[in-house]
Amino acid sequence: MSSLPMLMRSWWILALRGAIAVLFGLFALATPGVTLLSLIAVFAVYALLAGAVAIAGALRNRRGAADWWLLLLMGLVSVGAGVLAARHPALTVLALLIVIGVNAIVTGVLDLALAVRLRKVIGGEWLLILSAATAIVFGLLILAYPGAGALVLVWLIGAYALLTGLLYLALAYRAYSFAAPRPAAQGGAAPEAAPKAERRVAERRMKPAAC
Repeated sequence: MSSLPMLMRSWWILALRGAIAVLFGLFALATPGVTLLSLIAVFAVYALLAGAVAIAGALRNRRGAADWWLLLLMGLVSVGAGVLAARHPALTVLALLIVIGVNAIVTGVLDLALAVRLRKVIGGEWLLILSAATAIVFGLLILAYPGAGALVLVWLIGAYALLTGLLYLALAYRAYSFAAPRPAAQGGAAPEAAPKAERRVAERRMKPAAC
């Protein structure tokens, strides 16, 4: 079974990741005066929650899903980044920004791998590709300009989280809509109704006529 059926069955993984990212992005954009170190502490919570959701979804769908390990790896990377930021607050802001940048790049690459498997089923791979591209570009910017002003970095982190969160929510809705059971067309018999009706007609024809 491919990774897409896993994502369709567990559309809530995408929805939760999106909601967590949107909340984190709104917090960053709504409080531009927050210190960068405080924002990184909030990032630790965000990374831990998003990683835990991904790991739970991967383990829940590991049977029969060939690519469940991609989601598991994504969750482990996110949890690792969150643990590093939470357990080592004495690290310099520069080191923590590097952790955020590397986490974004790895997540983006794994999202691209999932998008490759997504394209043949529901055609919504562009949402995941756009999210992956956003993550990779954000990670490269953080690594290239870690010494940028605190306000610029806060806005950059907030915009990245908000955009990727919205893309994940859109993809979750698409996966849910595609996976939802479709009612039978009006005027048509249910899949099993037609064979049963045909059997009844054949039985009537085989019965001898009453004298």
